[in-house]
Amino acid sequence: MTTTGFLENKLLLAMPTMGDQRFERSVIYMCSHDASGAMGLVVNQVIAHLSFEDLLEQLEIDVGIDAPDIPVHAGGPVEPGRGFVLHSADFAQDSTMIVSQTLALTATVDILKALADKTGPSRYILALGYAGWGAGQLEREVQGNGWMIADADDEILFNTEPDLMWPRAMAMLGIDIAMLSTEAGHS
Repeated sequence: MTTTGFLENKLLLAMPTMGDQRFERSVIYMCSHDASGAMGLVVNQVIAHLSFEDLLEQLEIDVGIDAPDIPVHAGGPVEPGRGFVLHSADFAQDSTMIVSQTLALTATVDILKALADKTGPSRYILALGYAGWGAGQLEREVQGNGWMIADADDEILFNTEPDLMWPRAMAMLGIDIAMLSTEAGHS
C-alpha cells in the first residue's frame, strides 16, 4: 500500500483467486483512488475485432489514409463505449488528469485526433471502458487476496506485449506464477 493507503499510480495484478472472469490475469493501472472509490484501466486486454481506424470511423474523425495502427484495449466493464488514453505527461489538455510526474489520463476526442495525426503523447494506451470500485470495495478485494499491488512501471506499461504484462509484473514482485494457487488463504 502507499503511505496514504490509496493505490493511485499503482498496478493491480489479478490473483488466481479473483473469481471474476472479466479480470482474469488482468493488469490494471490505477488512475485514481480515494475514500469515495477507485478507477483504473485494464492495460493488458486488447480488443481483437476493433482497430483504431475503425474507432475513428465510428466517431467520424477523418484522418486520411495514414491512420496509425494503435491497439484498442478493453479498459474495463464500466462505460465500455467511453474512451480513455493513459499517456506520458509530455501531452496535456485542459481536461487532462495528471496522475503522476510521468503519466496522465485524457478522455476527449481531441486526444484521438492528436494520436491520429501523430501530434499526441509519445507513449500511450488507448482503452474503451474502465474498472471502477465504490467506497471501500477495492480495499475489501485486496484484503480478500483478489489483487497484488505493484509499483507502476513504464517498461511494463508501454514496452511489454499485453499477454506478457501480467507474468512480468508478477515476476517484478518476485512471484513465480507457477506457484500460485487458486485457493485463498486467510489467517
